[in-house]
Amino acid sequence: KTMADKTLREFAAPSADNVAIGSQINMGDVDFDLKSNLITMAQASPYCGKPNEDANAYLQQFLEICSTYTMKEVSPDAIRLRLFPVSLLGNVKQWFYANCATINTWDKCSTAFLLMFFPRGKSNALRGRISSFQQMTDESIPKAWE
Repeated sequence: KTMADKTLREFAAPSADNVAIGSQINMGDVDFDLKSNLITMAQASPYCGKPNEDANAYLQQFLEICSTYTMKEVSPDAIRLRLFPVSLLGNVKQWFYANCATINTWDKCSTAFLLMFFPRGKSNALRGRISSFQQMTDESIPKAWE
């Protein structure tokens, strides 16, 4: 049926027509599938957005997993972007799908992810430590930072 032929009941009924899927990656004529073992590794430690989770550490682990996999004629960023939503759960996955149209490159995706999920309190605390850093006259920078 066309949109004009649908009844109000049909519009109100659940449908998979508008269910979001991951970012659409423009690969030109190249299409690719991720190996199941790579997907399994990414899903083994998913990011859920819980307060005790570290978004930066999660991203580091995710990038380590991605670095184990290369494909001829496929950029590492395309692999990361395709695999990333598979490694998310709950509200974080919903956030990704709600924003996937605007985070369609790995750089945009990873930046938006860290801005959204790296705790502001932790960012402020780190900023405070940096701004209040003092080095004594006879002290090396590494020693002073300790």
